[in-house]
Amino acid sequence: MRRKAREQTIFFPWERPGSFVRRLGLSRARIFFAFAFFVGLFVVLGVRERRTIGVRLTRATIGVVAKGVDKYRADHQGKCPADLAALKAEGYIAFDPKDAWGRELRLLCPGFTNTQGYDLMSDGPDGAFGGLDRVE
Repeated sequence: MRRKAREQTIFFPWERPGSFVRRLGLSRARIFFAFAFFVGLFVVLGVRERRTIGVRLTRATIGVVAKGVDKYRADHQGKCPADLAALKAEGYIAFDPKDAWGRELRLLCPGFTNTQGYDLMSDGPDGAFGGLDRVE
């Protein structure tokens, strides 16, 4: 007796007629889960990058404002300005000194870390004074 000739094809393990994935009906859901995973990954990376960009922008703003404070102190016998609005009013800086999150920068004169000079800082993303995520 001759056995009936079967069609010779190559199957992936998940394509076999009685596979576990087919029995559960998940063969089409795999694409959805892969798509959801990549969307979630992009969201997480985007949030992290957005915070990093904010820190970089704030550090650049602090650098420009610090140069304005140094010029002010050089012109006024080493005295600090009353606030950062005075720097803009007198023309030492040309913009409002705000961080990337829309809050005013802080000028402490004399400073905590630099007692002979000043400290210029941002409260960071959370806005808490002296918080762990402040930008100096």
